[in-house]
Amino acid sequence: MTVQEYLDKHMLSRKIEDAVNAAVKSKSPDPVLFISNHMRKSVPSVITKIQARQILDSRGIPTVEVDLFTNKGMFRSSCPGGDPVGMYEASELRDGDKGVYLGNSVKRAVRNINEKISEALIGMDPTLQTQIDQAMIDLDKTEKKSELGANAILAVSIAACKAGAAEKQVPLYRHIAELAGRTDLTLPVPAFTVLSGGKHAGNNLALQDIMILPIGAIRFEEALQMGSETYHHLKAVITEKYGQYGCNFGEDGGFAPNISSFTEGLDLVKEAIHRTGYSERIKIAIDVAASNFCIGTKYDLDFKSPNKSGQNFKSGEDMIDMYKELCSDYPIVSIEDPFDKEDWEHVKYLSALGVCQVVGDDLLMSNPKRIERAIRESACNTFLLKVNQIGTVTEAIEVVKLAKDAQWGVITSHRCGETEDTFIADLSVGLCTGQIKAGAPCRGERLAKYNQLLRIEEELGDKAAYVGEDWRSL
Repeated sequence: MTVQEYLDKHMLSRKIEDAVNAAVKSKSPDPVLFISNHMRKSVPSVITKIQARQILDSRGIPTVEVDLFTNKGMFRSSCPGGDPVGMYEASELRDGDKGVYLGNSVKRAVRNINEKISEALIGMDPTLQTQIDQAMIDLDKTEKKSELGANAILAVSIAACKAGAAEKQVPLYRHIAELAGRTDLTLPVPAFTVLSGGKHAGNNLALQDIMILPIGAIRFEEALQMGSETYHHLKAVITEKYGQYGCNFGEDGGFAPNISSFTEGLDLVKEAIHRTGYSERIKIAIDVAASNFCIGTKYDLDFKSPNKSGQNFKSGEDMIDMYKELCSDYPIVSIEDPFDKEDWEHVKYLSALGVCQVVGDDLLMSNPKRIERAIRESACNTFLLKVNQIGTVTEAIEVVKLAKDAQWGVITSHRCGETEDTFIADLSVGLCTGQIKAGAPCRGERLAKYNQLLRIEEELGDKAAYVGEDWRSL
């Protein structure tokens, strides 16, 4: 394209003339600066530069960070990491050299951004999210994004989304809503991790997380207060029962006292809720992550215990009976991954009982084909959205639409390896997911998301709508 063709395409000759006339009328003391600012606002942005680097996530493990530049500024994003990476999700690209970060370095993914993705995207309009994401998918040419790395592609996709919002001069959450064809905006119910077990903590508790949902709050600001107060009451409860050394932490910030049974953990959380005075306004959710302790067709609830008796193996039917009893004895409204990721029959049976929300995480892995199968077979009724499992903003929007069309619930979720990037907070508002899971109400990388939701609620003012009691009906 010649200079004249570029000027003609963007009508720049006319815009330059308008800028000069405006500068004359304004009698600006610095007409050059005035013209420059005027032109910056009127000329459409394009991606001018993309620069990636390796940083560390909340576990101290490398991940990808991207700076994407347009004439509106620089837009930064980073990709979270999970453990382990599931066989049905998009592939993280890691170097594999055990002598460098124990094989976890992401320098290859960084090079792919700086040398390949950058070349493909420079000159593109950042508001055209679908075209940007498709260009990276076409460049990769693999089903699981294993050539360039889903961690490379997602980091660029999120940075482009932020740049697109800036170009349109709208908040990020509103830009996401517009990309999804939505006009409504809602603040989600947070699922605060308060007690950790499974692979996220060094105790003997088999289930991975016990969470609280302040569905009785009026605003998100109040929900955050309720979560924080319960968390601190729980610390006191644990200290009283197990001493000051009982308040160890899991990866997501939940407390990890040396407990071994579901009921022991639930009793602690129930007592903490009681002490807050919010008993009828806070519900409980559990993330079982049962794939971690499934052996054949049995579930080993003592899989972390050094002194296994061999007596705590349960069948799928035993697990169903246990879940029914727990939901009867405690205010549990949601169970995530109650069975192994391939145990479709038992998860279908539990979903049909209707005793609580049944969430698919390892079962689905944000994979459209798995979600479509689960919808057809009525296996689970809620989808856990982890954007790095699918790899682009566009695909995340599409799978949320798929779930909502089936009248499923949707939970926007963090990962165990998080960064201070707050993108999922805006994503949850823009897509009206109704629920967000971002860890405990402590630790900077977790609070970054919750604090961003506070800012969004404040910005929306009277138009801010916290879903509260309607958390499952959006």
